[in-house]
Amino acid sequence: MNVHGHILVIDDELALRKTLARILQRVGFEVTSAESAEQGLALLETTHFDLVYLDIRMPGLAGLDALKLIHARDASLPVILFTAQPDLSSAIEALRRGATDYLLKPLKPEVIIERTKSVLALQQKERRKREIQMQIEALQAELKSLESSDGSVSVPDSHATLSDRFLKRGALLLDLHTYRVTVGERVASLPPTSFDYLLVLARHAPHVVDYQTLIAEAQGYQAEVREAQELAKWHVHLIRQAIEPNPQSPTYIINVRGRGYRLVTE
Repeated sequence: MNVHGHILVIDDELALRKTLARILQRVGFEVTSAESAEQGLALLETTHFDLVYLDIRMPGLAGLDALKLIHARDASLPVILFTAQPDLSSAIEALRRGATDYLLKPLKPEVIIERTKSVLALQQKERRKREIQMQIEALQAELKSLESSDGSVSVPDSHATLSDRFLKRGALLLDLHTYRVTVGERVASLPPTSFDYLLVLARHAPHVVDYQTLIAEAQGYQAEVREAQELAKWHVHLIRQAIEPNPQSPTYIINVRGRGYRLVTE
């Protein structure tokens, strides 16, 4: 897949902005930079971006507050945060608020390139899947219209495409097109990244998914065991809040101590 996109870099350090822009431009991405969260938010009002790199700690509006405003405007826009402080709690808070990922300074060029390509490739894939699904639905609607007008055209079974759009596990129904989760008759709301974690667990159910596999398949990168465990813990927390009848006593997402998580639906 030829990965491309327009990236916004928001950081108060001029040297970092220039370096990050140079790294990304060398591999074919279009890059715009902003020296503050306020300036970045103004750019988002007038320009389409496919990915945002955002520093957590900046003068003026902080990164976490900017993240909230960015996702209030466009909840599907991927945002990767970075910080010079190895502060795991800040990173987890960023993920809890819907950040796609976080990185620690100094930023390594190979990590920046790999993470950017991974996030944008997934975004392009999901966009293409939605386009195909919309085309299928439009064709089915046209066929139904033709059938109703002359009765001579047979309509393909609409359930033929359900397996591509929906994944059902017991009472859980995951809609890969709209990123919605239905639990019985109740629709649960999840951030896109947490939805991806649930999707990985559902695809592997009822088997245990270890922490590193969960991170790799949900977010597309490798992590050390401890880091993977902490990241998975917070996404599982969000999933439990959304789907469990009693999040304090989960029945769907079960923790297998020291190994990972598994989805139980039977």
